[in-house]
Amino acid sequence: MGAVMHQVSEENLNVAHEELAAVLGSDCVLTDGEILREHSSTKWSPAPPNQSPALVVTPGSTSDVSEIMKICSRRQIPITAYSGGTSFAGALTATRRGICIDFQKMDKIVAVHDKDMDVVVQAGVGWQDLNKVLEPRSLFFPPDPGAGARIGGMIAMSCSGTNAYRHGTMKDWVTSMTVVLADGTIVKTRNRPRKSSAGYDLTSLLVGSEGTLGLVTEAVLKITSVPENQHVGLAAFPTTRAAVDAAVVLITGGLPIDALELLDSYSLGAVNSSGLSGRHWKEKPTLFLRFSGSKQAVEDQVSMARQAAMTNKCETFETSGDIDEISAIWGVRKDIARCLAAMKKDPSDLFLSADAAVPISSLADIIDWSLKIIREAGFAGSTVGHVGDGNYHASVVCPKNEEDKAMKIIEEIQRKAIQLEGTITGEHGIGLKWRDLLVEE
Repeated sequence: MGAVMHQVSEENLNVAHEELAAVLGSDCVLTDGEILREHSSTKWSPAPPNQSPALVVTPGSTSDVSEIMKICSRRQIPITAYSGGTSFAGALTATRRGICIDFQKMDKIVAVHDKDMDVVVQAGVGWQDLNKVLEPRSLFFPPDPGAGARIGGMIAMSCSGTNAYRHGTMKDWVTSMTVVLADGTIVKTRNRPRKSSAGYDLTSLLVGSEGTLGLVTEAVLKITSVPENQHVGLAAFPTTRAAVDAAVVLITGGLPIDALELLDSYSLGAVNSSGLSGRHWKEKPTLFLRFSGSKQAVEDQVSMARQAAMTNKCETFETSGDIDEISAIWGVRKDIARCLAAMKKDPSDLFLSADAAVPISSLADIIDWSLKIIREAGFAGSTVGHVGDGNYHASVVCPKNEEDKAMKIIEEIQRKAIQLEGTITGEHGIGLKWRDLLVEE
C-alpha cells in the first residue's frame, strides 16, 4: 500500500469549506488565524505557525462528525482532533494543515445511571465538570489528568493522574464508546455491560490510539463512590533517593492508600516562587500521600506510612483531615506543571518534560540518574511524579536557543526507561514528538 497523498491545495480546501458550511452551518467553520494557531500550538506543546490547520470545525453530534469525515475522506484532507487542548508531545500539531475537529459543542452528559454506576457522555465533557455533577450523588469519576482535559482526549491519550495508584488509569474506566472512522463509518464498540467476551475488544484497542484509528464522539464510563474520611499526608526527606526508597517500601508492603506522589526540592522551590500556594513549603523532596476509609483504617494507614517514612530518614511527617487543607495541599500537586512553567525567565523559554515509567525497583535509580544528567548539562530541572505506579516526569525549563541540547537530555531519560524495561510514556502519549522512540521501544 502506497503512502497517502493528502490534497491540501487552496482550491480543494475552499470547496471543502463550502461543503462543511452546508452541513454544519457557516458559524461552525472557523478560519480566524488566531483560532487556527490555538488549535495546534499551546504553551505545553508549541508548534510553528506553518503547522496550523486550514479550518477548524465545531460539530454538535456524532452524525455531524461522520459527515465531516466523509467530506475529508473523499477530498483526501488530513484531520486532527481537539477537545481540551492540554496534551503534550505535539499531539495537536497539524503538520499537513488540513482540518481540525473541535469537540467544544459536544459537551453533554447524556445520562447518569446511579444504580449501574456508569455515565454516558459526549467527547467534549471535562472530567472536572463531570465530577461536579456526580458529587451531590456521592459518586465520582477517578481519572484526574491536568485541569481542562476532556473525555475524548483522555481516551485518545490513555491518560491517568494522581488517582491511578488506587483506581487505575483511563482504560480501566471506559466500558464502551462510539467512534467515527476515517471514512465516516460510525462504530459502537459495545453496549453498557460491566463485562463481555463478545468478539474483539475494540474498546481497549481504541483507548490510547491517539486518533489514528478513529475519533471518539461518545463514551460509557464507569463511576464509583466518593472515598470516605479522606486525609492527606506530607513526608519530607533529605534526599530524593530517601523519598523514593520510602515510597518503594510503602508499595511493596501493599499499603492500601489512595495516592502516592513525589515533588522534589526544585519543584517545591518553583511552588514558592510562583506564589500559587497559600503556604511556604520546605524545599525538600516530599511525598504527598492520600488516605481514605473508616476511622480505624485511616489511622492504620497513617501509622504504617509514618513508620516506612521514618525508617528512610524522613525529617517531618504531617497529616490533615481538614477539607480545605486537603484541597490546598493536593492542589499544589495538581498545579505543579503550572508552577514549573512559571519558572521561565522569558516568555519564549520552553518547558520540556519526560514521561517515563519503569518497574518500581528501578525507580530510585532512574530518578537519581535523571537529576544527575540534567545538572551536568547545566540546566535547572525537577522530578515529580506518580511514584506509586513507577511513572515520573523529569522536567527542564530552557531558553529557546538551547532546545536541542535540552531535548537530547529528555530523550536520554526516555531511552534509559526502555533499558530498564519501562516505557517512554506512562500517561502523556506519543503524539508527534515520540514517534521515533516508540519504534525503539
